[in-house]
Amino acid sequence: MKTAHDLVATAKTQVHEIPMDHAEEAIRGADVLIDVREADEYQAGHIPGAIHASRGVLEFRLTSTPALTSRDLKVVVYCKTSGRAALAARSMQDMGYLQVQSIAGGFDAWVAAGKPVASPTAPSFD
Repeated sequence: MKTAHDLVATAKTQVHEIPMDHAEEAIRGADVLIDVREADEYQAGHIPGAIHASRGVLEFRLTSTPALTSRDLKVVVYCKTSGRAALAARSMQDMGYLQVQSIAGGFDAWVAAGKPVASPTAPSFD
């Protein structure tokens, strides 16, 4: 019986993980950057320019969003530490996406490297 960690380990052998020192370059060259963490994680802070599609609904969002249906899109995905992103990238490959990469180490590695983080601002009622 496989565990979640087994599935992640297998996915990581089948997808292209971008090392942190190449992440910004890959993001600049991408058509779309997708954060596959949960909504509360995304709201707490995300990589600037990322759109949100939780891992659990990613395939449905891709299928129902016309701008994301082209299988030739250059896509970079990330999550907290890279496990969910590897699974997401593998799933996208299964769907026929040809240029999917994930960020090694995920958002935690991004923050640890001192990279910029976007956070939504709360409305002010003053």
